[in-house]
Amino acid sequence: MALTRTTKAPAGSDREGSGAATRAPLELWGGPECTVNRVGDLFYDQTVRTGHQDRIEDLDLFAGLGLKALRYPVLWERIAPNRPDARDWRWSDARLNRIRALGLRPIAGLTHHGSGPRYTHLLDPEFAAGLAQHARAVAERYPWLDAYTPVNEPLTTARFSALYGHWYPHARDEAAFYQALLNQIDAVRLAMRAVRQVNPAAQLIQTEDFGFTFCTPPVQQQADHDNTRRWLTWDLLTGRVTPEHPMFARIAGFGLEDQLRAIAEDPCPPDVIGVNHYLTSERLLDHRTEAYPLSRRGGNGWQAFADVEAVRAVMPGVQGWERLLEQVWDRYRLPLAVTECHVSCTREEQVRWLAECWDAAEALRARGVPVRAVTAWSLLGAFDWNRLLTTDAGYYESGVFDVSAGRPRPTQLAEACRRLARGESVAELPGAAGPGWWTRDLRLEYAPVWRRDQVPVRRRWRAEATQRPLLITGATGTLGQAIARACEHRGLAYVLTDRASLPLDDPEAARRVLGELRPWAVANATGWVRVDEAEHARDGCLAANAAAVAHLAAACCDVDAALLTFSSDLVFDGSATRPYVERDAPRPLNVYGESKALAEAEALRSGARALVVRTAAFFQPYDPHNFAHHLVRALRRGERFEAANDLIVSPTYVPDLVNHSLDLLLDGETGLRHLANVGAVSWAEFGIRLAEAVGLDARRVIGRPHARFGWAAARPAYAALGTERGQLMPALDDAIARWAEVMREGLSDLPAVKAPSPEVIDLKTARSFAPSRRRASARVLDA
Repeated sequence: MALTRTTKAPAGSDREGSGAATRAPLELWGGPECTVNRVGDLFYDQTVRTGHQDRIEDLDLFAGLGLKALRYPVLWERIAPNRPDARDWRWSDARLNRIRALGLRPIAGLTHHGSGPRYTHLLDPEFAAGLAQHARAVAERYPWLDAYTPVNEPLTTARFSALYGHWYPHARDEAAFYQALLNQIDAVRLAMRAVRQVNPAAQLIQTEDFGFTFCTPPVQQQADHDNTRRWLTWDLLTGRVTPEHPMFARIAGFGLEDQLRAIAEDPCPPDVIGVNHYLTSERLLDHRTEAYPLSRRGGNGWQAFADVEAVRAVMPGVQGWERLLEQVWDRYRLPLAVTECHVSCTREEQVRWLAECWDAAEALRARGVPVRAVTAWSLLGAFDWNRLLTTDAGYYESGVFDVSAGRPRPTQLAEACRRLARGESVAELPGAAGPGWWTRDLRLEYAPVWRRDQVPVRRRWRAEATQRPLLITGATGTLGQAIARACEHRGLAYVLTDRASLPLDDPEAARRVLGELRPWAVANATGWVRVDEAEHARDGCLAANAAAVAHLAAACCDVDAALLTFSSDLVFDGSATRPYVERDAPRPLNVYGESKALAEAEALRSGARALVVRTAAFFQPYDPHNFAHHLVRALRRGERFEAANDLIVSPTYVPDLVNHSLDLLLDGETGLRHLANVGAVSWAEFGIRLAEAVGLDARRVIGRPHARFGWAAARPAYAALGTERGQLMPALDDAIARWAEVMREGLSDLPAVKAPSPEVIDLKTARSFAPSRRRASARVLDA
């Protein structure tokens, strides 16, 4: 691709990167996801959905991270939703004044993926003038505001609103796309002109999503187009889209030449270019459509191709933060900031993504590139971005804070932010030292496509050897195996122990092993699991479940390790009429439940940083001994399968349980938590849903009263689990669907993770666990 570059600014200027901008420390900025987008007649407001609308005290939490600046909504749609002359400033007044009092610099966003209030839209010829009117009103009310983003990501918003039709006004043609883009660029120009009439020093911080498109050779023309188009927001604002620009003729051909020339003649260069980059921002176009799912196939009207995330196929890797930021600097020679850094993933991967971005920024600054800041984006998480904000499905992804319980709870990412803001390393945070999943082979879902540019992939991470391990007990059990596999999947160092290497009936041995390994935490997945046999072996059950936890907790205190241990719904008597929550007192009906209740008490009063997770009714594809496997085997043999129809439980998909437990452990959470998939069913109803999900004859699942099975231990009639501490677990039907997909694809035959011998405990002993349910073939094709 050959695109024009600007001439460098005069030597020694701030834009050249050799002045004070690169000598000042790299700043940490932040921002809550604040999109207000329109779908049909509905507006989806992330500020309302995350609860920030009613929590001004969130701002104090943001300031406590050490932020220097805060991207913050002063949105047209929120202030003047019904008429341009009817503005409600009350919410913004209180928040902006508080931000100012906290010593943060607000960066005012005037639209964020929006098309304006109800009385306008992106294709309205008056859209730009309307936003400029709003901008002037903002500047007059807050004349001290000196940083603005009038339109967030104009190119991306135009694509989603006028090319793909996801958002209002739901156009789906190229002419509408370019018109929407130019209208937003005009809105930026006019808005900044209006603001600077009030505050001449106001700065434009112009954001855009930025990535790169790889391709197989037959799709090169489309990839070249995409890689030229990605610059349009900044090219237009810097006055580059003149007749010599590769996109000028195409855009002008839609009757937009006069608007193009007006923009080029009166540009509005950003004071800071804001780069937003996500793992989905780099794409791969592949002409071999048959190699990809139907949902990934598309085309351009004359050529069919698949469009997938490059990280899922491109070898040896995608471009990543450092190279992409460097490209922006080389093109514009303007100060840069990363204005959105966020990934929806497990906790340690969120920390790794932020750390990789921060390290890339520091590396560029060391070479004289004026990268001003990195922005921890989506401070309060976000809703339904997995569906591109087209519906209210209730899908929440956490950010620096988790608001699933209605109040912000700091995650490990919050501690990472505080350390970066103080100029400290995050390498000592548990799990942070490993490479992100986007750099490892497990990222591949499709046949690898090799890059043709021969450019080395730049990745910066800390050596994995610096990680303290997670010690996992229960090497032969369902849960211990699942935690070990999750650690393999997530790149977390761990030690998996059995009774021989860690005898929990010997408190001195427990202290000795933990003293030697110095784990950052212990995940206790061992114990007595035979509920009915416990009725005749009370002492053994109590020793295995309660005394062992006491010994582990004491050993954890000695080495300052956190403790994760698991309890059961059988601590309850079943008399409740709604799902049990954490504050409900245990009243067990059987010895097993008694042992778990005692174990909870031992952990919580030990002085250890203990997290006790109550859960229930395990199912997963990788355990041949659980209810779901027994049912599938019986139905495949054509047999009937009997299950209790009078015991209500909340089944728990083990991969969900393990991943959320590990996230909470990494976050430093303590106390009681209930983790079970959302739902309450009888065992018989659960069996019917499982059978239907894998296409087996559900009529062969027969419900019976539990007394028919002759169990020695009493069971609670109703043991559904709910939570008051924030629902993290997906719905039961969602979990069953994922279980069924693995079962149907025949990927449920993973060999066991092996525990080390008691003589030698290695920090990495298990096989790699492939997380993708789609196995990539060995074919390669240059891209």
